[in-house]
Amino acid sequence: MPYDAGSAPWVLMYHSVARCAQDPYRVTVSPRRLAAQLGWLRRAGLTGVGVTELLEARAEGRGRGLVGLTFDDGYEDFLTAAVPLLRAYGHRATVYVLPGRLGGENAWDAEGPRKGLLTQEGIRAVAAFGMEVGSHGLRHVDLTRCDATTLAAEVCESRELLGALTGRPVDGFCYPYGAVDARAVAAVRSAGYAHACAVASPAGLEGDFAIPRAYVGSRDHAGRLLAKGLLHRFPGARGPLMSLGVLRG
Repeated sequence: MPYDAGSAPWVLMYHSVARCAQDPYRVTVSPRRLAAQLGWLRRAGLTGVGVTELLEARAEGRGRGLVGLTFDDGYEDFLTAAVPLLRAYGHRATVYVLPGRLGGENAWDAEGPRKGLLTQEGIRAVAAFGMEVGSHGLRHVDLTRCDATTLAAEVCESRELLGALTGRPVDGFCYPYGAVDARAVAAVRSAGYAHACAVASPAGLEGDFAIPRAYVGSRDHAGRLLAKGLLHRFPGARGPLMSLGVLRG
């Protein structure tokens, strides 16, 4: 019987996929670890899909056995390392990119190693491989601290640029740093997006424009992923799972 991820959408949050000795922000998963995680999802009866596909399937009563896979920041290693593994294991995903930093690097991570970001050609290739392309804003800024002009540019211009680049509607947004408030939600909704991902949703902002996600890192073996799935279904299980040491570190 397929593992049942529960009644609410279960969405996993990744960032970079690479071999990385220094990772102070814990945003990197090795290709080997990602392969093991994707394999576990398959063995658990789960198929990874992009967020739009997940929400549409759930609305039509077809959500059982689906889990959302998301990759933030639009690193070039999503194309070179993640996409081949996703395709090999029969999964799809959403990658949230930064059209204001095409071909640049993760300058917002002051203490982390420099990582290249997807180019225009890379984003088109990702879309051609069946992955959903969503917006992460223009330049990875905290929307809760933006003035009105910057906020509008981050959500509206990024959507327009990506739509022109891929030739497809851009339905999904992801809040940089997971920073979200009512003002940011209103701006994203007004820009025409259908949904947006956060990390943890603040009280009062639950719903399709503040979708919470479960962080996945390099330490998450099969047992930890199972524990996170159980925590998604049964939030009250955090104490017992912590006491068993499954979710530490």
